Amino acid sequence: MKEDTAIWGPFWTRRRTLSLLLAAVALVVAVGVGAAHGSVEIPLPTLTAILARKLGAATPVHWPESWETILLQVRLPRVLLAAMVGAALSLSGAAYQGLFRNPLADPYLVGVSSGAGLGATLAIYLGARFSWAGLGAIPLFAFVGGLGATIIIYALAQVGGRTPVTTLLLAGVAVAALLSALTTAIWTAASNAFQTRTVISWLMGSLSLASWAHVRMLAPYLAVGGAATILGARALNLLQLDEDQARLLGLNVERFKLILVAATALLTAAAVAVSGVIGFVGLIVPHAIRLVWGPDHRFLLPMSALAGGTFMIAADGIARTLFAPTELPVGVITAICGVPFFLYLLRKKKQAVF
Repeated sequence: MKEDTAIWGPFWTRRRTLSLLLAAVALVVAVGVGAAHGSVEIPLPTLTAILARKLGAATPVHWPESWETILLQVRLPRVLLAAMVGAALSLSGAAYQGLFRNPLADPYLVGVSSGAGLGATLAIYLGARFSWAGLGAIPLFAFVGGLGATIIIYALAQVGGRTPVTTLLLAGVAVAALLSALTTAIWTAASNAFQTRTVISWLMGSLSLASWAHVRMLAPYLAVGGAATILGARALNLLQLDEDQARLLGLNVERFKLILVAATALLTAAAVAVSGVIGFVGLIVPHAIRLVWGPDHRFLLPMSALAGGTFMIAADGIARTLFAPTELPVGVITAICGVPFFLYLLRKKKQAVF
């Protein structure tokens, strides 16, 4: 798109290419370190040998069998899920900050977390026991609840065939408040302490129950929603000018908004369904990238996904080892990191970061 290049400059600069490569390497290193580190330390050469043997290489076994079980059934799915959840939330946050032209926007702005929270709470309260594709009732209820809330909010925000971002924001805040109130009412009425603890733990966010089934659930939504969001980078750049100017440059603004909200809703609902509500990741990571590298979404979106995955692996590693054997909810760690950054943004909001 010539207009895009004229406004934002060429995408493939040496600095950007090197930055993306370094971010990808950092993510791979984080996966390796996260899988090796824990109550049982697995040396990186042994970790590599176990994975090579799993892939069919004729590697001699020189490690305890328990190490292979710990790596393949516990740590690797958890670390991969952390990377995927972080990428999904950061990518959604970057897209919403661009759509709303607001550095304080995050992936939960259109009610996904509140809807997912209500769905998960209902599953726990009703004692739903069914499973599908290896997943229990809680993530399935949460996924449906998150998508349902987004659909309701988007429908309420329609004004004369258009969806003003201000109306979308206000509808999201109102519906999210209602759903959060219903969630609180349900878990307050929970019949036993176990149900209450389960709801609170889920609402604080945790990856302690990560499995390959969770990875398989999130993977297609991350692929489809992530691709759709990143492909919308040029359109997001045009929206930074003005909606009317974007229309003059040939962008179908309303259709793009619908596609972007749908893609990010898929990303966020799937991430919340498998991890609970993990706050601040979609706020601090993309905004930090924006402050350092600028607002060009062609670079900002993929960089946010890579950095978000690395950040989430680090946060989860701290959560499970800081007070071992007791494990903190990962949402506690992200909040400790995110609240000071959020306050910083509030103080700096008048500066030109967009």
